[in-house]
Amino acid sequence: MRRITIANQKGGCGKTTTAINLAASLAANNRKVLLIDLDPQAHATLGLNINSALNIYNVLSKTTGQKVELKDIIVNVSPNFDIAPSGIILSTLEQELAGEIGRESCLWDALNNFKGEYDYILVDCPPNLGILTINAIRASSEILVPTEASKFSLEGLGQLIDIVSLVKERLGHIVAHKVLVTNFDSRLRYSFDMLNKIKQIFSGQLFNTIIHVNVKLKEAQSDGTHILSYDKYSRGAKDYFSLARELITQEDWPAEDRIADTTKEIIKAVKKSLPKLKEKEILFALPTADAKEVFVSGDFNGWQTDDSARMEFNQDIGGWVKKLPLKTGRYRYRFVVDGKWIEDPNNPDKEKNPFDQMDSLLNIE
Repeated sequence: MRRITIANQKGGCGKTTTAINLAASLAANNRKVLLIDLDPQAHATLGLNINSALNIYNVLSKTTGQKVELKDIIVNVSPNFDIAPSGIILSTLEQELAGEIGRESCLWDALNNFKGEYDYILVDCPPNLGILTINAIRASSEILVPTEASKFSLEGLGQLIDIVSLVKERLGHIVAHKVLVTNFDSRLRYSFDMLNKIKQIFSGQLFNTIIHVNVKLKEAQSDGTHILSYDKYSRGAKDYFSLARELITQEDWPAEDRIADTTKEIIKAVKKSLPKLKEKEILFALPTADAKEVFVSGDFNGWQTDDSARMEFNQDIGGWVKKLPLKTGRYRYRFVVDGKWIEDPNNPDKEKNPFDQMDSLLNIE
């Protein structure tokens, strides 16, 4: 079970939008997901049109007259996707916990006593660095930080990373953090300048996926649903689906429930002890001379269309080719021809994806 906190103290960075639509996209990839709304503003709860008499406050509070367990408040949103809702009363919890010993571990304790069978638990935090956000960081093994390509977002990132370091120092709890660029406007040169700066600062700690500005994402929230339900063919749906695929490709790393409270050195030692999978050089080919630009994108590269996925035109065969070293396993992939996604016309092994389109399948033994 992977526990991922989605946090940024700056508002308007797409934090709740990411929490909702990433959860829905992981669920669409046959992962069972629980989204915990830890924001007293309850934007994730409201954004999914959930009404509940009980919420996460009744789980974490020690003074409430309606104390319940986490399993008692869970509401189903769609197949494989559940939510633990929030409410404005959660804003009183910080004051309640002010004098409590272990106040930063309330959510940790609730999750450790929780027997639900989920592949992912996502926690949507309030837009501040108070006790609720610290609870979320303490209870997680990973932090996803949605960040706009702007100067103010970069300044806020440093403060969040300081809190992560404080949790490590005071509680001995190590949390990996990764930055997700959101609300990216590809029409602006400024966006690309800031993106390059983010890449320089957070090299190795940045998701390949970028979430672009898309009005359908806002419309979906206003409609009380997630983007895959509202418009699964939109740019926003494809971006979050790509982010889910990128997370899924990391699932073979040691999880927190198997290696608790470890140091980075121990994690590295475990990885080195794992048997290395054999790699084979696979040649992808698309015989067409009409295209101007072709990419091959799939599970093996996080469904990206960057320079590493760009195919080269080969005069001898009159088509596009790309060699990639791939480990043994099963992969989905598609070609992107002048911006249009297509299946491999020469591969009969195919499977439908959540967009009702066909992915080509590749099995490497």
